[in-house]
Amino acid sequence: MYVPLSPESSLELSVASIEEKTTAIIDELIDSLPDAKQLSGEERRGIIARYTSVLEGNFIYWMTAAVIAAKTEQSQAMLLENLVDEVRDAHPLMLRKFAMAAHAFPTDHDFLAVHEDLTRVRQFMGRLSTVKVVLTMGFFEGFIQKFMPYLAYLARQQGSTEMEYTDVHGVCDIEHTEELFKVLAAEMAVAPPEADADLFEGVSLLRTLIEHVIRPT
Repeated sequence: MYVPLSPESSLELSVASIEEKTTAIIDELIDSLPDAKQLSGEERRGIIARYTSVLEGNFIYWMTAAVIAAKTEQSQAMLLENLVDEVRDAHPLMLRKFAMAAHAFPTDHDFLAVHEDLTRVRQFMGRLSTVKVVLTMGFFEGFIQKFMPYLAYLARQQGSTEMEYTDVHGVCDIEHTEELFKVLAAEMAVAPPEADADLFEGVSLLRTLIEHVIRPT
């Protein structure tokens, strides 16, 4: 017998569908990574350096945008907890040490290689579109968690033994991703997006940026 879904159940199904699509995009990106064993030293260095040039100075800014954009106290509290972890434990310093130990500290060429795509993501975040920003951060946290083993391998091949950054983010970002999708559900409940809204606008911009981190044009 057919039983109509309650509004809450409909919302949960919608968020579940969004999360499933997000996971599929992440998995496509991970599957598209170049064979790490076939990369030259300069190619390994470039990936680590471009990743560092994007993350070190931007992740906290992006998460701050999510905190500012959030409408509910529950969402703000969960996002703020993530932000506190980043600041209190000096995650940008972890990343800088990681890059330096791998002889991959970004050069001006590395920064310029991602400048245009990074600018588009920054401008998108600055619009403070709550649901889109939270979904974009959920996508990014999910990607980072799955990307860490690959990044750690590149660093080891560069002669590094400094793995605090990849060790920490390979674990904590699992919880952070789950929390961001809880925030997404809470924000969609109080401010449902328009039917024709492109919820994945930020995800698409960030995916393009990641692709250029991996393979610069």
